[in-house]
Amino acid sequence: MGVEEHRSKAPKVITYAVITVSDTRTEKDDYSGKAISEIMSAEGHKLARRAIVKDNVVDIQSQLREVLEDPGVQVVILNGGTGIAKRDVTLEAVSHFEEKTLPGFGELFRMLSFKEIGSAAQMSRATAFLTEGKLVFCLPGSEKAVRLAVGELIAPEAGHMVWEAQR
Repeated sequence: MGVEEHRSKAPKVITYAVITVSDTRTEKDDYSGKAISEIMSAEGHKLARRAIVKDNVVDIQSQLREVLEDPGVQVVILNGGTGIAKRDVTLEAVSHFEEKTLPGFGELFRMLSFKEIGSAAQMSRATAFLTEGKLVFCLPGSEKAVRLAVGELIAPEAGHMVWEAQR
């Protein structure tokens, strides 16, 4: 079965959650979280929940656990905390949830980012993985990076990825 046949069998609408990791963002100025919701909704996908958590391991793990336990959520998109600064702990927080890594996501994201921002793209630790039958994406916190990742990689392929993950 080829990719087009797979896509034809995949759900057209998936349900997703957004977790913004930030010590400073509020619902009012969470532009990256809003961008994720805007792009996913434009593709017809349904937002199940949205949260903002502090940039610390315990809060990130607690929020991710809560979202993973929601049977309606198929995809989780975290934004923020994926760089190399001391406060960037999203990947350290979520790593023990990871069952299957999707290395192609990070590779493609950095390739696309390189075209926009040059060699600074190598500082992104954006990644994706599968856990408990759900897809988890960890993105940078910048709105521009989120728009690139969600618009070019996640939203167009979300149904196909969910279908594959649940086969």
